[in-house]
Amino acid sequence: MTPETNVRRRLAAALVSLAIMAPAAAFDLNSDTPIKVTADNARLDDAKGIATYTGDVELEQGQTRLDAERVVLYRDANGLSRIEASGEPARYRQPARDGNGETDARALNITWSATDQRITFEREAIIEQNGNLFRGNIIHYDTQDRVVTAEGGTDTGSGPGRVEMVIQPRSTDSRTD
Repeated sequence: MTPETNVRRRLAAALVSLAIMAPAAAFDLNSDTPIKVTADNARLDDAKGIATYTGDVELEQGQTRLDAERVVLYRDANGLSRIEASGEPARYRQPARDGNGETDARALNITWSATDQRITFEREAIIEQNGNLFRGNIIHYDTQDRVVTAEGGTDTGSGPGRVEMVIQPRSTDSRTD
């Protein structure tokens, strides 16, 4: 095998691993499974369609879970349209798409938008799955097209503010040369 072929295989494996570690469809509004919210405090402004939960907030739908210090739910005529979560950090977890393991994502701010079909992890964002890691200042995940994009932060002097990705090697049994 030529070095160029080896590099191409590794790049292809990296891209496949990135696609696998992305979260699935997040909260499913077409599901019969309700979204359950618990918190220390709640405020509902029915006229504006805004519910604000604070203090050890837990949001669950099936095996998908969001934990944060503050969660704001926005409703429109079509139902739940947006979820904004913040914490030190806020944490989003759900089973991996392939059924092996769990996607564990953390950021200081997490926003889920039904209209944009996107989850955005902002500030100190990290997504982990099965030892693979994706880190950036901002990570966007398009839940419809399954596309992940990331941005590094500005260099603050303590680090370069770049995007980082760690991909675990495949087991030796599945490698072919």
